[in-house]
Amino acid sequence: MRKKYLVFLFLLPLNFVFAQEETTFFGFVIDAKTQNAIENVVVSIQNSSLTQLTSADGRFELHSQIKGQQLLLIHSQGYKDLLLKIESNFGFKVNLGILQLEDTFSDETPAALITLLDSDFSEDNSSSEMTSGLLQSSKDAFMQASAFNWGQARFRVRGLDSENGTMMLNGMIMNKIYDGRPQWSNWGGLNNVLRNQEFSVGAATSNYTFGGILGTQQIFTRASMYRKGGNLTFSGSNTTYNWRAVGSYASGINASGWAYAISAGKRWSEEGFFEGTNFNADSFFICVEKKLNAKQSLNFTGFYTPNSRGKNSANTNEVTQLTNEKYNSYWGWQSGKKRNAKAKNVEEPLLMLNHYLKIDDKTNLNSAVMYQFGKVGNSNIDYQKGDSPDPVYYKKMPSYFTSLYAKDHGEFSGEFTPDYESAEKSKMTFLENSQIDWESIYRGNQTIMVNSEGDISGFEPAQSHYVLYEDRTDDKTFAANSNLNAQLTSNIFFDAGVTFRNLKSHNFQYLLDLLGGSYFEDIDPFYKGNQSQSDLQNPNRQVKEGEVYGYNYNFLANTIDAFTQFRFSYKKTDFYLAQSYSMSNYQREGLYQNGIYSSNSLGKSDKVNFENFGFKGGFTYKISGKQSLFFNGSHLTRAPSLRNTFSNSRLNNSIVSGIESENISSAEVNYAYRSPKLKMRLTAYYALIKNSTKTSFFYAEGIFDNGAGNDATDAFVSQTLTHMNKKNIGTELSFEYQISSTLKTTLSAAYGNYTYDSNPDIAITNDANAAKPGAQTTFDFGKAYLKNYKQAGMPQQAYSVGLEYRDPKFWWLGANINYLAESYIDVSPIARTAQFYINPANGFPFPEATKERGDQLLKQEKFDPISLLNISGGKSWRIYGKYVGLFTSVNNVLNLTYKTGGFEQARNANFRALNQDVSSGTPSFGPKYYYGYGRTYFLNLTIGL
Repeated sequence: MRKKYLVFLFLLPLNFVFAQEETTFFGFVIDAKTQNAIENVVVSIQNSSLTQLTSADGRFELHSQIKGQQLLLIHSQGYKDLLLKIESNFGFKVNLGILQLEDTFSDETPAALITLLDSDFSEDNSSSEMTSGLLQSSKDAFMQASAFNWGQARFRVRGLDSENGTMMLNGMIMNKIYDGRPQWSNWGGLNNVLRNQEFSVGAATSNYTFGGILGTQQIFTRASMYRKGGNLTFSGSNTTYNWRAVGSYASGINASGWAYAISAGKRWSEEGFFEGTNFNADSFFICVEKKLNAKQSLNFTGFYTPNSRGKNSANTNEVTQLTNEKYNSYWGWQSGKKRNAKAKNVEEPLLMLNHYLKIDDKTNLNSAVMYQFGKVGNSNIDYQKGDSPDPVYYKKMPSYFTSLYAKDHGEFSGEFTPDYESAEKSKMTFLENSQIDWESIYRGNQTIMVNSEGDISGFEPAQSHYVLYEDRTDDKTFAANSNLNAQLTSNIFFDAGVTFRNLKSHNFQYLLDLLGGSYFEDIDPFYKGNQSQSDLQNPNRQVKEGEVYGYNYNFLANTIDAFTQFRFSYKKTDFYLAQSYSMSNYQREGLYQNGIYSSNSLGKSDKVNFENFGFKGGFTYKISGKQSLFFNGSHLTRAPSLRNTFSNSRLNNSIVSGIESENISSAEVNYAYRSPKLKMRLTAYYALIKNSTKTSFFYAEGIFDNGAGNDATDAFVSQTLTHMNKKNIGTELSFEYQISSTLKTTLSAAYGNYTYDSNPDIAITNDANAAKPGAQTTFDFGKAYLKNYKQAGMPQQAYSVGLEYRDPKFWWLGANINYLAESYIDVSPIARTAQFYINPANGFPFPEATKERGDQLLKQEKFDPISLLNISGGKSWRIYGKYVGLFTSVNNVLNLTYKTGGFEQARNANFRALNQDVSSGTPSFGPKYYYGYGRTYFLNLTIGL
């Protein structure tokens, strides 16, 4: 008996030790829509033999003796896979809470691929001993409304541009060095294979980068993460494209450690919603992974998505009233087909190799190298010694004879008699010839052949006066990075990363089509002598198709980004601290010696160097298993984009005077409540971006006084704004309530106030003065009084109410009513300077200029509010064991016509010119507007293989 007790006493501590050498993970799996438990769902820890099926009440419990970070896969036929990142802490029971699976209807939703979504709010960590992060692109009601309902009115989350968010592919930063923004076209048509995503919103923590104040989006293309199988997708629409076909397949990982995934697709249309907007795009994708051993894997990713899109013009009210809201001045008929002169063409293949190393159970090192190359081209018509081919050129419009004719004929007094007869003739001519006349252009580029009898016998090519060209950018980007994730203790986690990028960007003008002619002169007809030469080393060149002309230079850039981050996780609180450091250097290399800037265009410029730092932190308090309160704040500096560093990179090596890094601060506080029936989030945020720089180009009239040394007061100029501040303050509400197992209602609201928070400095450069001895080229126009003007381009208030019914027989129907307001036009900074009131003829203020009239002319236009009704629905079937899903949606059901944005033309650069134009009632240089889609549809059929 004594021996038995001795054995028992000996084994008891062993049993206790073994009990401590495992972590228990448990939770419940339910249907996200019906909120019912799902039985027989496969719950497994990847790369292990631990697997369990959920019980009738959806419960599962796994006992793991694996140390460190793991991936928990939840899989059930007919539902989207759910991946959870979990951390083992031996001796603890981790309650993963209620885990909701979304049915595959979500795959048919025509979501914008690149939308910063909030994955943090989809967790329910009730009684959890540690935090686990979702690796699924979950969306709360607010983010759903932002992407699907408000996006058609150009809504921006928190009023921030995409340069304030960080886009990543397998840990590699994909924002362009040129403008700080991702090139969305690079991912077009790859939705099916880019669904493995992780999001952080605002200044929230990311394991892969410091990120921006809008958030971080990380896309994973690791072949072993794709669910085995394939699908075919067929779509029809009347928006950007009419038809789409996509096929994809994933092999799953085999016994030899190999896995691959492939996808190919095509989207096309002869004409989209707006006139003449043709679209043609292909997409090809492959990723292959080889598991080298238990701790290492190599993964290759490659994709190629060539696409071409015909652009749509912004139009003045005059043009729209004469035509319609779908009118597009960029196209014309040629040989019975619509040909668009302005098209964007993108071909930028990407190759990436990732190495995944599990150093130990608590430490992972992921490294990658990437090479991206290719071209981006924007086409247009160039012309010399001929009239403008633009059908809405201001001298062709009726308003020219009612507001501008007298000024163009030397009567710039502000008083004249409108010529209504000529205006009516101009109107009739425009209505008869409202598109580009391609046939006339071809005839103008050819010589008429006359036979011996004096009759026209044909045409032969001559010097082209009109050609089609591209503004081309051929980038070559090499990048390498490494990212470390480690668990230091049971409660402390450490992340660090470094990324190096090298860019060589070749920028040039490329002749696409001589349009029936034999050659084109490489000169600028607005200048004379040497000034007219694009390249003094090759003067008077006769350019043929496929040759470079006009401008030719390289951008050279190197950047290094590094960050460290400490995360602390406890029962009731989580918090983190992160730091970043970056270095950037930019240089321009001129390949042409421009005639205007003969001493400052050829060869390399000085290097521009920036060094930047950032700090951010966050705190989460878990009030209960259903409620949480969290705060995030950040402060950082950011190098200006490459595009805004050089004042006129097409012509010279000049660097923007006084350029400096941007200074960015942000803060947000959030309250979240989540239960099986009610999900709610309330957020308040603040962002301040200081010291921004912006460069633009336009033709301005009445801009220079006699003391500027100009032969005329009009000029084509470059405008540079420096020390420009923007302030964004607002709130967000996301509310979702499951009324019953089949009926759900949602409410989303965004209330923002986005303004300019400074009066930026404005400098105007007149290139025509560059070759004049001792002449000034850059002029200080002082302050542009923009403070408290509204930021343009998006609604600052948005509201959505939705109702959705999901039937147990696998069909559903939903409707949303949306209201968007407080959207403003983009104002002209030069019109908000003191120079605006100065008469260029004598240097004195205009005598008729009054403050009251000035305030009227410069008041920022606010667009009318928009009310949009959207309806969507779907149905799925099982046919011979295969999944078939049908999705359809109709947006703007009531076919409302509305403006999504616009801009003031900067041509009227002084009080008298603008006052005369506006007072005419039909301003020739009035604001130009963009219009939203009318009633549109989307139909999608998916077949699982």
